[in-house]
Formats: sequence, structure tokens, C-alpha cells
Amino acid sequence: MEIGDLNFDSIFKKTKTFDDDFVDIFIESRVSNFLSNEGNKLERAVSGVSVGAGIRLINNKKSYYAYTNNINEKNISEIAGKLRQAAVSNKNNRLEDSRKLNFKELNPKIELNILKTSVGFSIGEKIKKLNPAVKYAWNYDKRIIQVNVAYRDYKQDIFIVNSDGSFVKDCRENLILFVYVVASDGVKTEIGYEPAGGFIGFEFFDWNDPEKIAEKACKRAIMQLDAPFAPSGTMCVVLSSEAGGTMIHEAVGHGLEADIAGNGLSVYSDKIGSEIASKLITVIDDPTLNGKRGSYRFDDEGTYSNKNVLVENGILKKYMCDKLSNIKYGYELTGNGRRESYEHQPIVRMSNTMIAPGATDPHDIIKSVNNGLFVRKMGGGQVNTVTGDFVFDVMEGYIIKNGIVGEALSGATLMGNGPEVLKKIDMVGSDLGFGIGTCGKDGQHAPVADAQPTLRIPSIVVGGKKELKN
Repeated sequence: MEIGDLNFDSIFKKTKTFDDDFVDIFIESRVSNFLSNEGNKLERAVSGVSVGAGIRLINNKKSYYAYTNNINEKNISEIAGKLRQAAVSNKNNRLEDSRKLNFKELNPKIELNILKTSVGFSIGEKIKKLNPAVKYAWNYDKRIIQVNVAYRDYKQDIFIVNSDGSFVKDCRENLILFVYVVASDGVKTEIGYEPAGGFIGFEFFDWNDPEKIAEKACKRAIMQLDAPFAPSGTMCVVLSSEAGGTMIHEAVGHGLEADIAGNGLSVYSDKIGSEIASKLITVIDDPTLNGKRGSYRFDDEGTYSNKNVLVENGILKKYMCDKLSNIKYGYELTGNGRRESYEHQPIVRMSNTMIAPGATDPHDIIKSVNNGLFVRKMGGGQVNTVTGDFVFDVMEGYIIKNGIVGEALSGATLMGNGPEVLKKIDMVGSDLGFGIGTCGKDGQHAPVADAQPTLRIPSIVVGGKKELKN
């Protein structure tokens, strides 16, 4: 098989040392743009083009990887040979692979639509989309002392071929607009931020008003500035569907990644078939959703994207899995092998991860709480995947009194244990709200989305600065 100047049959033979080796080659061409307005002036306007290839050898359940930005057969064959030498030193001699590969192209099973490609618009046109958000944020309240409005887009063309004989071609586009503000009254300082975007082109601005995105960020910062501090104690907490899926992503999702679970570094290790959550809880990872930030047709190993039910009615069904974890641990291959760029080898990553909606009206969930906390928006946090313990910030929260959402509160945190919280959830709303972000793992970053319905946790520790009064 030849593409351009590359003869993959020849490259694979230079890489593969033994008959059970797996080799894949990832070729990427990326056009990207980044704009940032800080201090009411355009601080950065960066455009770039990157082209390169990465080649991976999985030998004896170990992964060897090299990459180059010089795509020609001589160069790629050279790094392929070095991978082979590294593998030979770690394995007893066996028969070399002499099979003739018959390559077959895989066609997408889903369509992810881009209506207006971002590369078709000038930097000037993109800067104009930032300006309304910048102006709105600075004029929102005199206590707003810092505003950062950022825009990022990229178009990525990929080609992936592997030693199983399959290859894929794909084109991906992603766009995000991010507003971050800081508010201060001289004594107290608070932040607010709001991101929006996804697997989408410039049509994003046909459906999203930058001023509305800025308004949400500003409102959160000023609301926290004016709000009294949250009380501390164990209480009932309702997580709104607007909260985003920080809880599911951090406290649950990472622990269901096969590389972490297979290494015994997850609280969910060796739990397939076990009840790990309330029977009301179903957890799904689904990169096939149109327009979502974590969507893709193929993962970065050339595996079809799939809707994967990880937890069904509280029972752990599977882990998210890439090719290496499939080979090492025998877990089902799920299409979750992702990489930041050709400079990185694929690892297990989430895509669009969510708790599925239930059957309860969200308003009935709030009405059921006599005294508790309503979380409209989660902030950042930390989680220990081995124990499942977590601490999350609450960016926008309100007191619930006698079934009614009341005054805003600031400074709240949620502290608990992922498996324990999953088992405690006793009401699941019929709604579903998405959040977006960029997930970091092993020095790589990947675009993701997370989602959840309105959830009731009957008791969880809330950290605050006041004494809880019943």
C-alpha cells in the first residue's frame, strides 16, 4: 500500500520483529488559530500549521513510540528501525512476521456535520467575534477588574494505518470560546468563567451570542462577591443539570479508564459485573454525538467510535479501552484511544461522558429538600482514583429551604468518595445538561464534554466558612 511517497508494507516490515507485534502509523495535518483578549486589548493572535507522523510498536505488551515532522519513507523507516531495535532487546527471539498485508479502508459509520469550516474565515473576522464579549464584560459591573476572552479553533486531517491491514482517513474540526472574569470589592475576590464550543465550525456563532456567554461568567463572579459564605456540614445536595459533569468526569470517569483500572490504580479495578452505584445510575461514554466537544468518527488508533454503556442500572459493565489495554488486560476495545497530536502516543481517554437521564421531574427533586444546597455550576477539583476521594469547588450555589431555591452562597466545596456518592444518589432527573472542557492526562490534553441530569445526594459533606444551622 502506498500513499504519497510512503510504502506501508515496507515500513511495517522494518518495524515488526515478531508475528504478534502490532504497529500503527498516525499522520496528521493541523491548521489552528488562537486569539486572546486580556486587559481590553488583543494580547495574542497565533495561527499555525503542523504536519507530522507518529509510529507505534506494541511488543510483548509494551508500547514503543517515535514521531517526526519530516514525512518521507526514508525518515519514517529510520525511526521504525529504532523502535524495532528497542523491542528486540526486551524479548526472546521468535519468528519474524512474513505475512503480506492486504489493506482495507474503513468508512465512517456516523456523520459529524460541519456547516462552515473555520479555516474559511479570516483572523479579522474571528477577532470581531471576541469584541462583543469583551465590551459586555467590562461594562457589566465596575467591580470586574480582569477580563480574558479567548478563542481557539483547529482543523485536523488524519490518516491512520495499522498492521492489521486497516486504514482510515478523517477530518475533524473543533471550536471553543471562553470567557473568564475576576471581580473584587477590595476585600473579597471571586472568579467566573463560561466556555462554549464543540465539534463544530464557524456556524457556532449563528447559534451562540458571545455577549450571552460573557453574561454568564460575569453574573457568577458578581453573585459570589455579593453572596454570604456557605455553611459547613453534612447536608442534602442537589446537583443541577446545568452544573456540568465535573462529578462524573473526575470522580467516576477516570477510574473507568482501562489503563488505570488494569494497573490496579482505580477504586473500580476488578469490579466488572459488580454493583458500584445506585440502580438509578447509568453511565455512558459516547463520542458519536453530533456537535459535542468530545466527539469523533474514529479514535486516534483508527477504531470506530462507539456509544459505550459503562455502568448500567448501577452495575459496572466495561471500562473505556484502547488497543494497548486490550492487548495487556483483555478488556473489550471501545474506541477510546486518543492523543493530543502526532507527537503523542494514544492513551485511554474519555469523550462525551454522562449520567443518563432518569424519570423524575427536576422541580420535584428540589421540592423534596427541606434544608440543603443547590449547585448550579461546579468548579474545578481533585480526585484520588485509587480511593475515589474527591474535593470539588462550587462556582454557583444556592441554599434550598423548604423545597425552594433561595439566596446565593459563596465559598462552598463538596467533599466525598465517588463510589459512596454514586450509591447514595436517590433521585435522578429527566433533564440533561452538558459542560465542556479540556482534559489533561499523562501530559496530554484532549477536548471532552460531560453531562448529567439533576441529581439528589441525600447527604454529603459541604465545606464552607459558617456553622450549619438547621
